[in-house]
Amino acid sequence: MHFFKTLTSLVLGLSTLASAATYTNPLKAKDGSDPHIVWSGGYYYLMTTTWTNLQITRATTVNGLKTGQTKTVYSQSSGARSGNIWAPELHWLDNAWYLYFTAGDGKDLGTQRSHVLKGGATPWDTFSFAATLTNFWSIDATIVRFSSWGNYFVHSCHLNGSPQSLCIAKMNSATSIGASKLLSQPTLSWETVDTPVNEGPAALYHGGKTYITYSASFCWTTSYSLGLLTWNGSGDPSLSSSWSKSGPVLKSANGNYGPGHNGFFTSPDGTEIWNVYHATANSAGACDGNRYTMVNKVNWNSNGTPNFGTPAKLGTSFTGPSGE
Repeated sequence: MHFFKTLTSLVLGLSTLASAATYTNPLKAKDGSDPHIVWSGGYYYLMTTTWTNLQITRATTVNGLKTGQTKTVYSQSSGARSGNIWAPELHWLDNAWYLYFTAGDGKDLGTQRSHVLKGGATPWDTFSFAATLTNFWSIDATIVRFSSWGNYFVHSCHLNGSPQSLCIAKMNSATSIGASKLLSQPTLSWETVDTPVNEGPAALYHGGKTYITYSASFCWTTSYSLGLLTWNGSGDPSLSSSWSKSGPVLKSANGNYGPGHNGFFTSPDGTEIWNVYHATANSAGACDGNRYTMVNKVNWNSNGTPNFGTPAKLGTSFTGPSGE
């Protein structure tokens, strides 16, 4: 009898583990725009655009982020960083966590700049303002790392009369950058629907290759989608000639419109790369707080390139990241 009780307990335990490792989208149903997730020290940390402040939610499973512990780490009642707070990202640099974000004065979108806060040893530690990184219109900043070239700051901006494009600058430190150069301009048909746009860059590393995903076309359309830049592996990363472009690699499907502004995070055991992005149920496309947060595993084609799949119908059950 003791054997059967033990066996039953083991089976129930395995069932519980299997259940804990499943999830459904969306992870965040409102204010789920511009999502970013990191896995560190036993927790997932999720940030999204809340428009008025910076909040971090943490949980030990992806599905747990729906009801995870949340705290506000930055807010400003007035001034140059007080409004239209967008696109927060957490990055580990120089032995500390830094939080990069976009904000302006809340009255004029032309005042949007890229800013950074300095944190501590974990993303849950206190953050304090460190620097404003640009003195011109700049949004959606991320960090791209190269073993032989150093770290680069990639953001969306207008430069030398360009349409909204991806720009790149060498980082002097976590809180200082050099001059920006144009990296990618919206010139292809799928990048120019309604308005030419390249924004929301995110770095992806796999198989010795470096990629940058980005969002293309106007966010108030269903044509908002992900494009892909692939580094040639040897050229100066700040030169557009060192990159090739393809796309769209993720687009509207199954009632999820305008999937974009994504980020990448690793599974707890480090064996998988996952894609976090937003979409909207508005069949006309939308760029507001009704966008929701989705995650899906990144798969790989036979030639080693990333396969982002198709956004599945909301409520579909998936196996969670390996190691949960």
